Amino acid sequence: MERTGLLCMAYGSPRTEAEVEAYYTHIRGGRPPSPEALEELRERYRAIGASPLEAITRRQAAALGQRLGLPSFAGMKHAPPFIDEAVGEARAAGVKRLVALPLAPHFARMSLGGYERAVRACWDGPLVFIGGFHDHPAFASAVRGLLKETVPDFRPDRLFFTAHSLPARIVEEGDRYDERLLESCRLVAQGLELPPWEFAYQSASTTGEPWLGPDLLTAIERSEARRVLVCPIGFVADHLEILYDLDVEARAFCGERGIELRRTPSFNDRPDFVDALAAVVRDRLGAALPG
Repeated sequence: MERTGLLCMAYGSPRTEAEVEAYYTHIRGGRPPSPEALEELRERYRAIGASPLEAITRRQAAALGQRLGLPSFAGMKHAPPFIDEAVGEARAAGVKRLVALPLAPHFARMSLGGYERAVRACWDGPLVFIGGFHDHPAFASAVRGLLKETVPDFRPDRLFFTAHSLPARIVEEGDRYDERLLESCRLVAQGLELPPWEFAYQSASTTGEPWLGPDLLTAIERSEARRVLVCPIGFVADHLEILYDLDVEARAFCGERGIELRRTPSFNDRPDFVDALAAVVRDRLGAALPG
């Protein structure tokens, strides 16, 4: 049988402050950011110290590869180790068929589609691309586990599921990222005793065009809730959007208004999440899981 390898992919993050400019420029397709935008991003990374995303992704890949009995590799979309570097490692290790898994549950052509294009640009062998797992029962069960840990001790007035916003035009173009997000939330809520919940977007960029809403901070203020729990269902690891946008910015916003804010923990490399990813990959590959 052809030797199968596993490529786990994430967005990427700068390893040091000196790398922030190159990282931001890569995100912008080679266009350097303005000095003001660059300094704002640097300040955000200073506020959290450093992003642990690369280390977490490597741990997720290693744990998942071990669970599946497959050689595993980690590649990033916008920072080292880039996807093409990880593909090169897989090729050098003798991999003939590649399973490519972006570590993001909800497919959108603008986001997860970019991972597939990056892999196909540097890999011409057999490829199994797993473009999201938002409706997989194992993922929903793992999110329920986070809520079961958090809700009883906090007893929030309102629960907000969140995910990264994207330009609103994707929906007009027929990409129902918004519907996949709501489907995830409904699947998770089934069979759980939860406070009233709603969905909101976070981490929108300032690009001069409308982004999907409602924005989390606007939704929190409008809800008039005093005890708020955020479950960032669109994210599976600690990184800037969690450690700054929620833990710094959203918490400061709520603190100024006398609102108590908590969030569910990130999956990172928790065994139950690794188990869920293993179920996703096994279901996609069926019986064809070579050792």
